[in-house]
Amino acid sequence: MTGPGPLLTVIATLIFLVVLSPIAVVFILAFSADSFMVFPPSGYSLRWFRELFANEQLLNALWLSLKIAPLVTLLSLLIGTSAALALEKLDFVGRDALRTFFLAPLLLPALVLGLALLSFLTGLRLSGTISALVLGHLIVTVPFVIRLMSSAFAALPDEVEAAAATLGARPSRVIYRVTLPLVRPGLIASAALSFLLSFDETVISLFLVGPQTTTLPVEMMNYVQGRTDPLIAALSALVIVGTLSIVLLVERLVGLARAVGTGGA
Repeated sequence: MTGPGPLLTVIATLIFLVVLSPIAVVFILAFSADSFMVFPPSGYSLRWFRELFANEQLLNALWLSLKIAPLVTLLSLLIGTSAALALEKLDFVGRDALRTFFLAPLLLPALVLGLALLSFLTGLRLSGTISALVLGHLIVTVPFVIRLMSSAFAALPDEVEAAAATLGARPSRVIYRVTLPLVRPGLIASAALSFLLSFDETVISLFLVGPQTTTLPVEMMNYVQGRTDPLIAALSALVIVGTLSIVLLVERLVGLARAVGTGGA
């Protein structure tokens, strides 16, 4: 048997249809001409895209999220890559405990993290600021970067770095000229994942936003609480297109399988 059988193919196709059908519904509703969400729409138009680009609150939230996500991405790469490098390349007392500490946010509910951050940052008078949002998002993104980069560093052959050191390269030069270029797919995947996680973070952001610092996911939740028009579907369609564009860019640059460490060298 060289491939999946007919039954497995049918099951896989059905699963894909179930997963993708809500996305298809969102795109159909985005072009609805109705004043309320009705499926199927009675007509189609670009009305809600025009309404979207005239909605100042949603646009301000979008720009804020687009400002925060790149900053979180950069800091996540700096912190996560450094931590992963130390955890994989250095042997020191308490390394396993430190690894567990870094990865602990992955095990904790976002609700607990958000409440703890709110209590901590309120005491520092940082609640409702961009700094608070960046810190909250870093708690989510850094563990993922450490996981990805730890796998990337662990997959590197020690002989390559040893050869560079034997030729006289200093440890810092080995890292910047040999190690980091070899883990470039992991860096690209980590950057893309950090950006998407930060841009999409909702639960923790709910605790940390302020009147002038509301991110797009939170503003979208606020919008749908009192309205039932397809404008939010138009916005969701744009967000989906943006997310797919980032995924396709990663695939184009290094390949998704190689980026997440499941492909061959």
